[in-house]
Amino acid sequence: MTEDKKKSSDDNGGSKSHRCNFCGKPAAKVERLFAGFEAFICSECILLCNEILETAPETGDNKETYELSKPAEIKAFLDQYVIGQEEAKRNVSVAVYNHYKRINALSEAKRNKGSASDDVELEKSNILLAGPTGTGKTLIARTLAKFLKVPFCIADATVLTEAGYVGEDVENILVRLYQAANFNQARTERGIIYIDELDKISRTDGNPSITRDVSGEGVQQGLLKILEGSISNIPPKGGRKHPEQSFVPIDTSNILFICGGAFEGLEKIIARRVGKKQVGFDAENLDISHEAPEILTYAEPSDLLQFGLIPELIGRLPVFAPLLPLDKNALFSILTEPKNALVKQYARLFEMENVKLTFEKEALWAVVDIAEKKKTGARALRSILEKALLGLMFETPSKKDVEEIIITPEIINRTGEAEIIKKSQKKSA
Repeated sequence: MTEDKKKSSDDNGGSKSHRCNFCGKPAAKVERLFAGFEAFICSECILLCNEILETAPETGDNKETYELSKPAEIKAFLDQYVIGQEEAKRNVSVAVYNHYKRINALSEAKRNKGSASDDVELEKSNILLAGPTGTGKTLIARTLAKFLKVPFCIADATVLTEAGYVGEDVENILVRLYQAANFNQARTERGIIYIDELDKISRTDGNPSITRDVSGEGVQQGLLKILEGSISNIPPKGGRKHPEQSFVPIDTSNILFICGGAFEGLEKIIARRVGKKQVGFDAENLDISHEAPEILTYAEPSDLLQFGLIPELIGRLPVFAPLLPLDKNALFSILTEPKNALVKQYARLFEMENVKLTFEKEALWAVVDIAEKKKTGARALRSILEKALLGLMFETPSKKDVEEIIITPEIINRTGEAEIIKKSQKKSA
């Protein structure tokens, strides 16, 4: 026995009679024998296991390819949850389809060790959603993640600051995705991050800042490398980095970034540009009011630059998807049509108390009228219903004889009470 084998045997229990628990070979017949908790494995079995892992097909959470759904299928799923916003849903569906088609192409090239057709390098298409509050920006991103079954997280741009200043580091948004992926590095690198309130980190004007803008322009510059694709070392549990900490390298090349913001004031910039006087008698009249619902559809990179985004960031968000303000018909549809419509949610809450909740059509239109005046989009609908139904949700669990509650316009406008049908009334009828 060689000196190495003797040392190995002595290190792993001091007995030459030890055998590999997998192949049964004794310590004298193998190069090395490694000891575990009441078990042994030889160097030959380790090499065999390594070969199996390298040649095994990738499945489950570690798969590198995705079954692609067509853009029409993605949009059809979005239609079940998001009312209206046809152009935005089409733009997003195509961008997501192309993004995961790109991932599959990269995985195929990796398996084939490169090929002659790899002369065209596909770049990813991050998305910028712009529209008034309550129009469905966050809902679109959340619904996409549900459909694609990939890790998803929402990050707020307003809490981010430049590295070294009070606030969160830009790389902390990757930590949230890593945690959402159950600390699986491979799944993290194919997830979706929604960065909300991107418009709040704009520069105060279109010119570069001559002073330190650590929560505006500084954050935009910090986002550049992450959006484009780079390897970022993140602390697994978040927080500030320090030298003694262990880091996880995350490649952001295949992470889809969806950025959203209300961009309040952008419509005035667009209107000033589009509404410039045209020279000549036959010039097209493009004078459009900044209050026009479709004003954001005319947005161009120069408008975003004037708003306060730096040109490098604009270039890394090539897909621009504007969301239009919701009209009365859209608000009414939001109340009743989506899978998780508010009317269905409240009906389910009362159903748990064995009470049927019915909304009169006029009551729903009353909700829409109030929401339109608030000008906060679909967000106003829930607050209106919560306020109107608060008394019923407080009293109903204590009453055992309530069969059905009919919501009338009077209870929405708080000028009357709901119609309550009791079990005793039905029996007598």
